[in-house]
Amino acid sequence: MSKACFDSLIHAHNRLQICALLQPVSELEFSVVKAQLDVSDSVLSKHVKALEQANYISVTKRASLSRQRTWLSLTEPGEAAYLGHVAALREIVGL
Repeated sequence: MSKACFDSLIHAHNRLQICALLQPVSELEFSVVKAQLDVSDSVLSKHVKALEQANYISVTKRASLSRQRTWLSLTEPGEAAYLGHVAALREIVGL
């Protein structure tokens, strides 16, 4: 279990959802995350950049069918921060 630690960077609604989507999988395509959050490319890019700068997610670009696709994955520090944030939220609500 991760140590409870409220993380204001992750706490932003879209960033929390991004981490929640990425935590159980090895990676997700940018377009899948965008569809799940129902946001524009620019909104998702802004949140991805903030999480990437904090080393919470990694961004990988790969060519597929002669088209470049962007893949997102949660890093180990990102997963620890996310799980710690969830633990802190549980403490706040008394779970």
